[in-house]
Amino acid sequence: MKHIINLYENINDTTRNNSDCPHVVLPEEIFFTISIIGVLENLMVLLAVMKNKNLQSPMYFFICSLAISDMLGSLYKILENILIMFRNMGYLKPRGNFETTADDIIDSLFILSLLGSIFSLSVIAVDRYLTIFHALQYHSIVTMRRAIVVLMVIWVSCTGSAITMVIFSHHIPTVITFTSLFPLMLVFILCLYVHMFLLARSHARKILTLPRANMKGAITLTILLGVFIFCWAPFVLHILLMTFCPNNPYCACYMSLFQVNGMLIMCNAVIDPFIYAFRSQELRDAFKKMIFCSKYW
Repeated sequence: MKHIINLYENINDTTRNNSDCPHVVLPEEIFFTISIIGVLENLMVLLAVMKNKNLQSPMYFFICSLAISDMLGSLYKILENILIMFRNMGYLKPRGNFETTADDIIDSLFILSLLGSIFSLSVIAVDRYLTIFHALQYHSIVTMRRAIVVLMVIWVSCTGSAITMVIFSHHIPTVITFTSLFPLMLVFILCLYVHMFLLARSHARKILTLPRANMKGAITLTILLGVFIFCWAPFVLHILLMTFCPNNPYCACYMSLFQVNGMLIMCNAVIDPFIYAFRSQELRDAFKKMIFCSKYW
């Protein structure tokens, strides 16, 4: 989605002259290295859940969905760098049909990464809510079959939405839709948190009797959500500023940090697996077995 993702490249010279802020440029090698690390780390999460029967539960399937989203975000940057390298070497015709098609596919991966993260975090929030306040009915409500169906619906919807946004990327309503999903997710989870807090006050004794793992999962979600907001919010703000005030010197000054904002997105994919491992003893043990080539069964 060149109108949304490559906004920094579309800033005209007049806009740049309106601001005295120097444009921060980061080496592509840094992006490429962080992206490779992000793909490998999240691939380890997926393999750990696939190989370890103890981790094959709805909760970890939802975490795998978030890991796939992070991996797609890293894969986007890797493929983009490869495409640029081939173009610079003369193997691709600039602005040719193949490059345009490849750009659209790569941009779809980026949008799919954001949408997948938003809905994965939302479904994890619902899962944690059910774990805490419907602990006795949890296993009858959240079955493996239902979890898989929910994830299939999420990813089919996200894929269709990503393709649609690429096709209509040059329309302002598309930009508004793309950026509005971010605050809508925050509002949804915030409302869920407020409801959880109010219920917790009226069921304080019941909460104290819950397994520690249930509350630990809620804390893990809070950490994941905080990291997601910190890493993605600057980029979403960049899109809004580029769309509605591209010639404002203050907006132009903020947009000079475009590559830094992009770096934060790449870092999100690297940080999340560390959070999983730090907060989950089971997943940490699975990682150790994978690293030291131990058997899972």
